[in-house]
Amino acid sequence: MKRCEWARATPLEQQYHDKEWGVPIHDDRLLFELLILEGAQAGLSWSTILKKRDGYRRAFDNFDVEKIAQYSGKKVASLLSNPQIIRNRLKVKAAITNARAFLNIQTAFGSFDTYLWKFVGGIPVQNTWKNKTRVPTRTSRSDAISKDLKNRGFKFVGSTICYAFMQAVGMVNDHTVDCFRYEEIKKMSMSARRLSDLKNIGKKIEKRLNEIGIFNENDLSTLGPVKAYQQIKENYPNETLPLCYYLYSFDGALQDKHWN
Repeated sequence: MKRCEWARATPLEQQYHDKEWGVPIHDDRLLFELLILEGAQAGLSWSTILKKRDGYRRAFDNFDVEKIAQYSGKKVASLLSNPQIIRNRLKVKAAITNARAFLNIQTAFGSFDTYLWKFVGGIPVQNTWKNKTRVPTRTSRSDAISKDLKNRGFKFVGSTICYAFMQAVGMVNDHTVDCFRYEEIKKMSMSARRLSDLKNIGKKIEKRLNEIGIFNENDLSTLGPVKAYQQIKENYPNETLPLCYYLYSFDGALQDKHWN
């Protein structure tokens, strides 16, 4: 089983590579965790950060952004004396600054996920690198993310850090083509593209849902997409096709067979 070259050094790196690296992430807590860890890596190896990851989770309240945004000077002093993390004052203070900026983005966009993924149109970029020497350390997209984050008050978000972050959270598939994870991540990305397309369809016909007055979102949550679809099919046969797309996007885990 062949892996990306960087992941062969230690069992910890291998596990991270095999299970996490490049998987598209849309959970704000995990996005925040990886953003902070990528910033903490500056000037260090990723292996060093992975070894301290559990320590970071304990020290930083499992990356609870609201708690971190309220950290006091006393908490900073405590963190700087904690050997389980990187005891760099600038990086520790940056985590607090970034937590506050992160909350501002959540307020403005509804979620950090919504804000972040717009830089790739909601769809992971599929690269086809034959070896690690071809993989870039920054791109125009990471430049744009870095610039915007800095304008919003973030620290330790240079373009190189942002590109490493993009790789980690699956915004780009930078597994080399001979790596066993390349095709697996590619399939995940194709699913993400399909779900994104379906959600776009859903938005266009959401108005029609309201016009018909069949269900609201609470009704859908209670009934579940399959039962809701069955009721639509029985009572509004002419609306079946667009509404089934909407309901599919409402729960992307469902398979096509439910809509046949």
